[in-house]
Amino acid sequence: MKKYLILCVDDEREVLDSVLNDLRDLETHFIIEAAESVDEAKDVLADAIADHTPLALILCDHIMPGEKGIDFLIELKHQEESCHARKVLLTGQAGLEETIQAVNNASLDYFISKPWDGNALYNTVIAQLTNYMIENEQDLMPWIQILDTNRVMKAMSDRRLSFSDT
Repeated sequence: MKKYLILCVDDEREVLDSVLNDLRDLETHFIIEAAESVDEAKDVLADAIADHTPLALILCDHIMPGEKGIDFLIELKHQEESCHARKVLLTGQAGLEETIQAVNNASLDYFISKPWDGNALYNTVIAQLTNYMIENEQDLMPWIQILDTNRVMKAMSDRRLSFSDT
């Protein structure tokens, strides 16, 4: 089974550690990387691209030193290697205008406010990864037990039906 990258970006190490803890059950099926700045995240992405590891999902804070999270998400939407990745803003500081900017630029798939509930974060990530795999992965069978089983099976069924229509 091909490995995909989940990238978590936040300038607060405690937040990153908490997110990584909430997502630890996914480590057997995904490469989960943490970055404490947008520059560090860009380095992680460059390495992933060099290793042919697609970015499936990015969880990103907004207010960080240097480049802001929403600007980074918009940038990722316009890059071939990351345009299909699911983008989740995990922040307690993004204003309405900034969030609208990200939504309007089709650069934000989900918004989670800090502080968050670990189970809700995990469920959101599963839902977003399910969306990503259905939209981008040809072979969905390996993902049945990892992601949203009902949605993956429905997508597989829908694909079979579309083949029988042709």
